[in-house]
Amino acid sequence: MVAYLETAQGRRLAYHHHAGTGPGVVFLGGFMSDMSGTKAVWLEDWARAQGRAFLRFDYSGHGESSGRFEDGCIGDWAEDAMAALEALTEGPQILVGSSMGGWIALLLARRMPARVHGLVGIAAAPDFTQDSMWPGLSADQQRAVERDGQVSVPNSYDDRPYILTRRLFEDGRDQSVLRTPLPLPFPVRLLQGTADEAVATDVPLRLMDHTDCPDLRLTLVKGADHRFSSPECLTLVAQAIEEVSAAG
Repeated sequence: MVAYLETAQGRRLAYHHHAGTGPGVVFLGGFMSDMSGTKAVWLEDWARAQGRAFLRFDYSGHGESSGRFEDGCIGDWAEDAMAALEALTEGPQILVGSSMGGWIALLLARRMPARVHGLVGIAAAPDFTQDSMWPGLSADQQRAVERDGQVSVPNSYDDRPYILTRRLFEDGRDQSVLRTPLPLPFPVRLLQGTADEAVATDVPLRLMDHTDCPDLRLTLVKGADHRFSSPECLTLVAQAIEEVSAAG
């Protein structure tokens, strides 16, 4: 059953949480995705079978939470994640970030490292608004953002187009994690498919090179796409969680 959290910023976040042993698992979804996706639901079932605490939620403007997607930005969604982590979990957690959720997880790790036991990134996409999304727009689309404050672009994963705003890009620069020191004093596992058309394989390599982390491993899966939701890929996610749980 869906529950709701009212945040200090006045946003109403939909979530599913069940209690269990720690460290608990917090799933952080991707850009314009929601907590009902394959990975989130599969991981909840897996965690429940393990007797492990688990939390999945929708950022504001996503899924069943309040707000409009186009009004949000990376900083807002990171605030949502911080609020959920603080209000709905106890002790250090294992953050599992998918795509944009990987960026959000890194922001949480920077801002509240004492609450992070370990981190699993699934096609993690830090700084994507600056490094891939903006360069991927045509000159006309970039001018539309600057002139009109937003542009609509096709979404390969959904019938709804992406509404990309000037605020999204400006805030994305402020939330960068690959341009300033990034200490991660806990175990980190990065999972990446070689057939991912949204996040290139050089992204996790750049993250590995940039971060200061004593226990970081990258697994490349030949042929896996951005969804990373096949039974084999989901098993790898569960194994990564177990690794950081034992190592942390």
